[in-house]
Amino acid sequence: MTSKEPSDTGPAIEVADLTKTFGPTVAVDHLSFQVRGGAICGLLGGNGAGKTTTISMLLGLLLPSSGSVRVLGQDMLRHRHRVLPHMNFSSPYVDLPHRLTVRENLAVYARLYGLRQVGARIAELAHALDVERLLDRETGKLSAGQKTRVALAKALLNAPKVLLLDEPTASLDPDTADWIRTYLEDYRRETGATILLASHNMLEVERLCSDVLMMRTGRIVDRGTPEELLSRYGRESLEEVFLDIARERRKGVADAAE
Repeated sequence: MTSKEPSDTGPAIEVADLTKTFGPTVAVDHLSFQVRGGAICGLLGGNGAGKTTTISMLLGLLLPSSGSVRVLGQDMLRHRHRVLPHMNFSSPYVDLPHRLTVRENLAVYARLYGLRQVGARIAELAHALDVERLLDRETGKLSAGQKTRVALAKALLNAPKVLLLDEPTASLDPDTADWIRTYLEDYRRETGATILLASHNMLEVERLCSDVLMMRTGRIVDRGTPEELLSRYGRESLEEVFLDIARERRKGVADAAE
């Protein structure tokens, strides 16, 4: 078993016929997929494909217009409280309170997650993610890359069984980004956690993900392992596959206009 292969368990995430509309706009259109327990699954698509809306519904932050979401076997519409202690989320585009120090922010979230030995857990993660020297700095004064690492530390406080990541290495230099990817691989292998990764970094997806879902205009238009997608499209990289799918959308728009 390679480092990115999931354990042989049932689905940790099950999405069936999921739809979200905002007035006349269909953001997510009858989406159905599963993510195996212990897998790192890539959720890919261009801007406006519906990735963030999908993740928001998985977390219970948005209610679907129709369809269902089950996480760790629980219906998120009916029993979200049973699952949320075992989930977490990270995005460089969601700011932590700027006036609080990094330590204060992590302590607030640790208590919200019901953690005991808060100080010890913060110290453990600060060391693991190399943010010890940032702990007593105001979060709003950090660089973009530093905020990304702090956001990941926040997401790992409760040692989640399901981790949803939006661009986890955004704004990081290549060395730090590579180090974070290694950390995520080790975390999945050591804990058996399931990770759903939304990213525009195709090299990152090829390295980390055992499964890939390709989204366009709110729908999944293709799926498979990175190797299967490369073979299907006759390409040498997922970036080329991504471009093929994106340009097919533009071709369809152009054809419809003619």
